[in-house]
Formats: sequence, C-alpha cells, structure tokens
Amino acid sequence: MSEWMFQRDAIESFRFVRCTFDADTGVARLVYAFDDGPELVETITVPGAPFALDDVRAQAAERALRLLHLIAGVSYYKAAVPGSIRIESYEIDADTAALLDTVYLNGLGEFAYRNGLDLRERIRFPAQAGRSDAAPALGLRTHALVAIGGGKDSLVSIEALRAAGIEQTVTWIGGSQLIADCAARTGLPTLNIGRTLAPQLFDYNRDGAWNGHIPVTAVNSAILAFAAVLLGVDQVVFSNEHSASYGSLIEGTGEVNHQWSKGWAFESAFGEHLQRFIAADLAYYSLLRPLSELAVARQFAKLDRYDAHFSSCNRNFHIRGERPASRWCGVCPKCHFVFLALAPFMSKPRLVGIFGRNLLDEASQTAGFDALLEFQDHKPFECVGEGRESRAAMAALAQRPEWREDAIVERFAREIRTQLDATALGIEPLLELDAQHRVPAPLWERVRAHFGA
Repeated sequence: MSEWMFQRDAIESFRFVRCTFDADTGVARLVYAFDDGPELVETITVPGAPFALDDVRAQAAERALRLLHLIAGVSYYKAAVPGSIRIESYEIDADTAALLDTVYLNGLGEFAYRNGLDLRERIRFPAQAGRSDAAPALGLRTHALVAIGGGKDSLVSIEALRAAGIEQTVTWIGGSQLIADCAARTGLPTLNIGRTLAPQLFDYNRDGAWNGHIPVTAVNSAILAFAAVLLGVDQVVFSNEHSASYGSLIEGTGEVNHQWSKGWAFESAFGEHLQRFIAADLAYYSLLRPLSELAVARQFAKLDRYDAHFSSCNRNFHIRGERPASRWCGVCPKCHFVFLALAPFMSKPRLVGIFGRNLLDEASQTAGFDALLEFQDHKPFECVGEGRESRAAMAALAQRPEWREDAIVERFAREIRTQLDATALGIEPLLELDAQHRVPAPLWERVRAHFGA
C-alpha cells in the first residue's frame, strides 16, 4: 500500500469502499479509494449527538448516509475520472444509479468542458436487479433546516419563512466565519455541520489530478438531508431561484451550467428521490425557485439589517473584515452581478456603502459587465442571473438620473442598447412568480403573499 502512487491516467477504477455513522458522536465516515490505493476518508460531523434513533429512523438514516456517500464521492472521482465505478459494501437499484449518473454527468459539466473531457462513456453507476421498497413516513416534526451561504438569497428565504411562522434552524457546512456571523445576525437557532475532506485529495491535486468545479450544492443537499433524518425534522430548504436553471451557451458545445445542482432538474430529481426512498415526509425544496434573480434582489432590498454582514463574493469570501469593502472583491462576476441586480431596487448611497465603491462607474470593469449582458461573450461560469436580467437592470439604470452618467451605464446606453430589442428590456415581466417549484402548498400560499407585497 505504501508504494502506491497516484498516476491519474493509469487509474482504472473508483471505489465506494464503505460508509459508517456513530450515533454517539454524530460522526459519519465516508470511505473511497482508487484501484488498490489508500483509503480516502471524509468525515461529516452533525452536532446534537448522541442521537437516539428508533429502528425505522435508523434505517432511514442508513439510506440517507449511503446517498450522501455516493453523492459526496464526486469530489474524489473527478481527480482521475476512471471508466469503472465500484460500490463495495452495499448495492443500489436502477433508480439510484440513474440519479447518480445524472448528478455526476451534469454536475461535472463545467469541469469536463474546461478540461476537454467527455464523461458520457465513463460515468456508469452499477445497478442491481430489482427495485427498492418505497420509504415510510417517519413522523418528522414541522421544522426547516435552512441552508445559509452568507449571501442575499438565503437571507430572503429565512425572512420569508420567519414571516410565515415556520420554525427553522439556520444551517451551514464548514468553518466560514463570515457565514457564522451572518447566521448569528438572524437571531435564529443555528447548526454548523463539519465536513473534513480526505487529506490525500490535496496531494493528488499536486500530483496532477484533474481539478475543477463540482456540484457542491448536490453534496450540501445530501448532507442536510442526512442531518434532517437524524434531527427528526421534515424540511430541507435551499434558496435557488429559477434563473439558476439556465447555463452558459458555449459556441460549438451547447449549454454548460456552472450551477446545475442549483437548478430545477437537480432539485426535482433529488427531492423526489428523498421522498420515495429515504423518508416519505421529508420535503426538499428551494423557497426561491419561483423567483428570478431580480425578484430576489427586490426582496432583499426591503431588508437592511444584513447590509454590513452579507457577502455574495466568491473570490473574497474567505476574508473577514468589519468594513464592507473587505467582504467584496469588486472585480469578480458575483460582485458585478449582485451590484447590478440590487441597483434598480436600492438607493445609490446605500448600495455604494455596502460595496465600498461604485462598480458601475469603473470603466476598467467593462468586460466583466459585458459578459453578464452576454454581449460579445458568454455568461460567466458563476452563480449569476440570466443575460436578459442583466440587460433589463442596465436598461432601467440608463433611465435614471443618478445612474445614467456612470461609465458602464453610459456606455451601455450609447453602444449596446441600440442593438437590443427594446420590448425585451422591461424589468416587470422578470419579477413575475414562476409556477414551477416544490414548495409545500400550504406554505406557498403564505409565502406568495409575502413575495408579492
């Protein structure tokens, strides 16, 4: 074993070795390996141990643990993307295999595109004959685990659920101090789940492993579903708007969606799988699915208690500081888009105060905003809204005296707007609520009124 070397192109198989959970400590161990190489052990720690589970809930927890084992394996599989996938300590049926094929193939879409790989013939999860029994209801209590990422979207969900009277626990994975501060600001109960990746993965990266974007929302969804069964709660809530279902259109390739696991295809498939095979009374949904990014921005602009605490900046997310400027790098696609999306709904002094600068008056940032507009470029590989949303927001700002002389807005009005269909630049149609979602009907009736106000 000690002589085994990671050689990416020589690896033949990826192994799901086993997964275990200790109810006394709350620690799950997810074990993987390549060929006959060393075991790669990831740990997930759910606070609240010891967990007293009756037989029915213990069986559901085991099913949820296996699903987590299988989905979290994407972090390791991508290092070599071998053509053989082996599951060694349990079997899966055709429904589960089909879900995993879909999650890996689509969730690694950007990864494959950037690395020039075709994964269609490599990803084949081995299914056994027969079908799994339908999962029973577990008698879960009415309570939501709400995923928080420190950005505007999850805060809009949290406040909508609060207004609807839903008991909730604000939940995140990992050690981000920024997210912890944002969660504390809600004043609600919090749950910080630990996740420690196998250390060899970083060695493999240095040794030439394939690297790139993974469907992290799929992994986090599986972690929260497992935690919900352990804690006996009936809802796992994310905050993905309907704009997340649309990817970047790449000439010669087609659509590649950076945020595929935030889209409707993943949400509907994963949520249905949970209710059919894990727990019949466990609801998984995105509260913001009926909203566009602009509609979410409008909702967030009604709140001001989080102005000094939230950040949607990916590049600068690890830096903690008290000044707003330290929470926003100001040059990444997320900073560009959030600034642009909030501008039509927020006063200029407030928005500039949040970011510490006026991004729309920096001519050096023209190319970044062009990508958002899908003008002479494709939509960035980031969790940003559709091109039509960015175009509508920019067109609205071009009409407003306080914004129209800023460098980016003035250039849009002068060079780009004349090339666009004026009838497709209105904001109002993009604020209408979409009918496609998995929000439980009684809750949606209350939340719809909140979003429509």
